Amino acid sequence: MILLSDLLRYSIKALTERKFRAVLTIVGIAIGPLALVMMTSVISGYSNYVEQQIMGLGQNLIVLYPSGDYHFSQKDIDYIESLDGVEDVTPFYSISGVAKTPRGEKQVVVYAVDINIVLKALSGLKIGEGSVPSSTDVTGALVGYKIAYDEVTGEKIYDVGDAIQVVYTRVKEAGRIEVKRVYVRIVGVLEEYGGAPFLSPDNTIFLPYASGRRLLGLSDWTGILVLAKSPAYVDKLTKELRSAFRNSADIISFVEIARVVNSITGAMNFITFATSLSAFAVAAAGVAATMITSVIERTREIGVLKALGFTDGQVMAMILSEGIVMSLIGGSIGIVLGMMGAHVLASRGFTIRGAVEIHIYAPPMISAELIIRTILITIGIGIIGTIFPAYRAAKIPPAVALRYE
Repeated sequence: MILLSDLLRYSIKALTERKFRAVLTIVGIAIGPLALVMMTSVISGYSNYVEQQIMGLGQNLIVLYPSGDYHFSQKDIDYIESLDGVEDVTPFYSISGVAKTPRGEKQVVVYAVDINIVLKALSGLKIGEGSVPSSTDVTGALVGYKIAYDEVTGEKIYDVGDAIQVVYTRVKEAGRIEVKRVYVRIVGVLEEYGGAPFLSPDNTIFLPYASGRRLLGLSDWTGILVLAKSPAYVDKLTKELRSAFRNSADIISFVEIARVVNSITGAMNFITFATSLSAFAVAAAGVAATMITSVIERTREIGVLKALGFTDGQVMAMILSEGIVMSLIGGSIGIVLGMMGAHVLASRGFTIRGAVEIHIYAPPMISAELIIRTILITIGIGIIGTIFPAYRAAKIPPAVALRYE
């Protein structure tokens, strides 16, 4: 009976006798775990961040945008309000523009909307200073954190009560483009929210609904916000709205977007896993080549062991243990390097470019499940690569092995 400690000592001794070959094989094994841990953890980290941000933008929020030449009217508002599960409805105006600040120009998005409904729908938005402008304060504004504070130094640029100039363009009759300049007065400043896809509250100016016509000079609603009573109503309301408006409006549900992101993440993780398997397959071939060569070189040694009474199973266990030890060493190195590489890769972040540039950073998600799965795959590769050489070693007749030169 061979003890596990004996197998471990034998494996380490065999590897140290052939250091250069063992090191090359271990390096080949480490590539698979490195790629799997690094890519999977980065993808999972960013996808989890994006999902959380999307859900934070309102699990019970639905947004309607007119498509084609369709224009929303009060009739549409009345219809939406009549639907079961609707808590609140508000139209809104929006423009993209440039805010003239003491630190230079800053791309911003301006919404003229019922701000109280927005704060109710987007639970992550908190007011850091000041208050919500009243519905009659046409020039009063609730501004995002990165408008009031410098993005790099964090130094305060604007105080409550200061005025900001916003420059934007709008299309007039006959396609004529008009450049407009408006001044808004800061009534409140939002706390920092962080980069979020589709909407960046930190770079947004919220105005009362009446400002859309009276200050911005817009005649048609940009869209309609629908607040469901709870997330349970969102799917039903989305289907009803799409059925009612058909090609007249685009219906966006943040819950659906989160599901799409989750599906994309699953597909990307599968692709990453499939790509990593190619590295594992190469590692298995490397282990097999190394162990076959090792068995050939130790044919006489194996014959002596069998002559001393070692069974075929014990010989197989000895050879298999050598492959498994190499796999564990290579897997451990690959996992550690993969974790380090994931943090380096994720630290760069990425930028979503649209009306406003949004820079997103998310730490990699390195879970125990990912580590355990990687270790098991690596051990499996070691066994697969060693099983044939071990079987061949076990079947060598002692007499033939002892005569081998």
